[in-house]
Amino acid sequence: MNTPTPPTLRVSTVLVLAALLTLIITSFVSISLDWQPFFTQAAIHTTGEFLLGFAPPDVSPAFLHQVALATAETLAMSALGTLIAALLGIMLALPASGRLGAVARASTRMLLNALRSIPELVWASILLIAAGLGPFAGTLALAVHTMGVLGRLFADAIENGPTLPEASLRINGVSPLSAFFYASLPQTLPQIMSYTLYRWENNIRAAAILGIVGAGGLGQMLKYHLSLFQMHQAASVIVAMLLLVALVDATSFALRRHMTRL
Repeated sequence: MNTPTPPTLRVSTVLVLAALLTLIITSFVSISLDWQPFFTQAAIHTTGEFLLGFAPPDVSPAFLHQVALATAETLAMSALGTLIAALLGIMLALPASGRLGAVARASTRMLLNALRSIPELVWASILLIAAGLGPFAGTLALAVHTMGVLGRLFADAIENGPTLPEASLRINGVSPLSAFFYASLPQTLPQIMSYTLYRWENNIRAAAILGIVGAGGLGQMLKYHLSLFQMHQAASVIVAMLLLVALVDATSFALRRHMTRL
């Protein structure tokens, strides 16, 4: 009986690990991290007083109604932004996966890199000038950034998927686009859905933060009440953020787990 040969590390893997280790060590050396001020008695006392100022949260019916509306607005921003990004991401993933030639692949991937390299807050700041204050600009900011992320993930999933079914259809005279939709897309659809749900989780957090720059939702309420030092109202908004993120995380996890069992 032949014993299996032990796995060997390739030179490229060793070089990558060495580069990462060097980067980590250089980061600790170049950035002066002074942890001592965080644990002084004055810092602990000041932090405790600040946190106690949030208690108890404002639970008046009128204010909770406002928080519920802002929560629904944040949820709608994240859901609609993710949906737009997923639809446009699939359209860009086709040329980015190399199905339409090398030139289309390179140019589309450059576009996707540019879209996702700019954070949502920067996109929101730019789009607020054109679209004005409110959730519309926040939704567009989430859609543009997420389109770059999902487009790249979708393209990689399509590019790494099996090509034999699509090639068989094309040999029998089926057009490239039809062969893609009938053969390649159904095989990668579960992975595409998983990526989309995961990005929805991230967009919930991003949508809550985008309100700080005037994009509506819970973030805008939080900025308003913190700027006026209304800590009890700010505490209610923070609790709503935590509950919303937990709810979406649990829903997304349940959906992704259900898809893996199908």
